Amino acid sequence: MRVISGSARGHRLQSVPGDGTRPITDRAKEALFSILGNWIEGRYVLDLFGGTGAVGIEALSRGAEHAFFVDRSRAAVRTILQNLSHCRMADLATVTRRDSFDFIEKFEGEPFDLVYIAPPQYRELWKKALKAVDAGVGLLVDDSVVIVQIDPHEEAPIKLDTLIEFDRRRYGSVLLIFYEVSEAAE
Repeated sequence: MRVISGSARGHRLQSVPGDGTRPITDRAKEALFSILGNWIEGRYVLDLFGGTGAVGIEALSRGAEHAFFVDRSRAAVRTILQNLSHCRMADLATVTRRDSFDFIEKFEGEPFDLVYIAPPQYRELWKKALKAVDAGVGLLVDDSVVIVQIDPHEEAPIKLDTLIEFDRRRYGSVLLIFYEVSEAAE
């Protein structure tokens, strides 16, 4: 696992000890940021269920202004902090050890342009997290993008009030589903 492009290109990222996280594959991450392109520059990013921090760190490497990482695991938070330090990006990030659902429910602060959701798989947590982001007050701006990373076997219909799906891509065992704020909700 490495940073693919930008200012931290080539830096290797540490994995979280144990098997409690499922980091995004380099192939899927490269495709994800190819889709986002230069849009990511200057953006505020929320990496929920941060794990290794690979997505938020890649966003920072490609010009995002700030990344906020949330994970309730001590080991994951320690890994994110080490990876940020290794890539010399600690000053561009906020890392908090907290339950992602609690963070969304009690959120106050600057809204996010990109929200990345990659919870532990096969527990339907992605649906709960996406619904919470969909209902979150002040969490998103009009042109926010929300991306969910799941195993394709987890995919199921979901009813949302403000977000609409606009793309989906499969890369082996990684399915990325892209959402945007619907015009009716703006």
